[in-house]
Amino acid sequence: MAVDYAVIVVYLVGMLAVGWWGMRRAKSKSDFLVAGRRLGPTMYSGTMAAIVLGGASTIGGVGLGYKHGLSGAWMVFAIGLGLLLLSVFFSARISRLRVYTVSEMLDLRYGGKAGVISGVVMWAYTLMLAVTSTIAYATIFDVLFGLDRTLAIILGGTIVVAYSTLGGMWSITLTDMVQFVVKTIGVLLLLLPIAIVKAGGFSAMKAKLPTEYFDPLGIGGETIFTYVLIYTFGMLIGQDIWQRVFTARTDRVARFGGTVAGTYCLVYALAGAVIGTAAKVIYPNLGAADDAFATIVKDSLPVGVRGLVLAAALSAVMSTSSGALIACATVANNDIWSRLRGAVTGGQEGEDRDEVRGNRIFILIMGIAVIAIAIVLNDVVQALTVAYNLLVGGLLVPILGGLLWKRGTGAGALASIVTGGVSVVGLMWWYGILANEPVYYGLLASLVTYAVVSLATKPTDAAVLAAWRERLAGRGGTAPAVAEPVPAQG
Repeated sequence: MAVDYAVIVVYLVGMLAVGWWGMRRAKSKSDFLVAGRRLGPTMYSGTMAAIVLGGASTIGGVGLGYKHGLSGAWMVFAIGLGLLLLSVFFSARISRLRVYTVSEMLDLRYGGKAGVISGVVMWAYTLMLAVTSTIAYATIFDVLFGLDRTLAIILGGTIVVAYSTLGGMWSITLTDMVQFVVKTIGVLLLLLPIAIVKAGGFSAMKAKLPTEYFDPLGIGGETIFTYVLIYTFGMLIGQDIWQRVFTARTDRVARFGGTVAGTYCLVYALAGAVIGTAAKVIYPNLGAADDAFATIVKDSLPVGVRGLVLAAALSAVMSTSSGALIACATVANNDIWSRLRGAVTGGQEGEDRDEVRGNRIFILIMGIAVIAIAIVLNDVVQALTVAYNLLVGGLLVPILGGLLWKRGTGAGALASIVTGGVSVVGLMWWYGILANEPVYYGLLASLVTYAVVSLATKPTDAAVLAAWRERLAGRGGTAPAVAEPVPAQG
């Protein structure tokens, strides 16, 4: 394993070096939070694919393939579908808004009446997303080095917090691009064909496994519907995803690059399911489905290649973790702390360097909190379920309603967020955290409340709607200042 260890160590040191280099690029708030809004199609596509395809998509996707066969691709497929919908129908409008957070978008659309509460809900979602990604380090570093769970979380979390704090979105973008390449080579180009050959090819796989393993709907209609509801719609409204949309150089880059990334996700989904299906043939009696990825990597790959594929798994976790961390810190600082201090519009726009320092401090604080929570929290699935239920149940309706329905009002949005969020929490307590009913009924309650309250209250002020339309058209607001010309990326 010495060669494999060397590959992993070089990779981790490289991530820190890229973070240090990225620190020199982050000279303004725009640089630090949205990479200066300069990314071209190549870098945008790679980094967007990297953030949405995390440890759950890689290790969990292979595990679902091991348990359900090809239909195990549906979870990651739903993520790719959501990214495609976001890119084709909404990304151009989102990019033209020139904001930093989802709550700022809600303030623009509704006249500043829903931002604070939506910020709290979004902060809770991004925090739990970062926590669940950080917990995954324990599994990976245990496979790599046999480390204690707590030490593994501290080691992995510290590396991500370090390069995220140093360079912000520039560091995260550069590291995500590296991680995208590593994942593509490690999972798609190496592990996938090796696993198929090791299992004897598709004909042998079909001969040794039940027919339902090759049924595209074998995982069950209700499960597929729930995946689409939570993950597809979650992709449409998450701060971690929107913050990447804000990095696009133009709205065309956001649309095209996101479409490429979404298509890549669909391929990745199928690859994970096929690898898991092959693992079922090779290791039919594993104790847990999620062990399939690590087992096939350890036993089936040659020295060096094994290290690269394990680095791919580590890349998947790191990209999601860093994206969730900067989203969490951005929301905490810009949507909650600044509003509590009454400084939403009171600061000097030219003091970008001070804003960089403030956002850097918040990433460090949130990173330490994430590591601490990850150490004491054991159930990843429950934490992730709570996060997505709150996000979809509380924010989906007012966000999409604001983009699609001009009669929606600030009162309707606020009532919808509160009703949806409270309903989801109460129904999770009643039915159980892992039940499907909380997000179903919570989303319905949010939709009904939004429509009824919006129709029952005074329409949004005409001046607010006019300003909103100007921003959607790319004419309102000002582009972030750039200290000096920088060549377009990608």
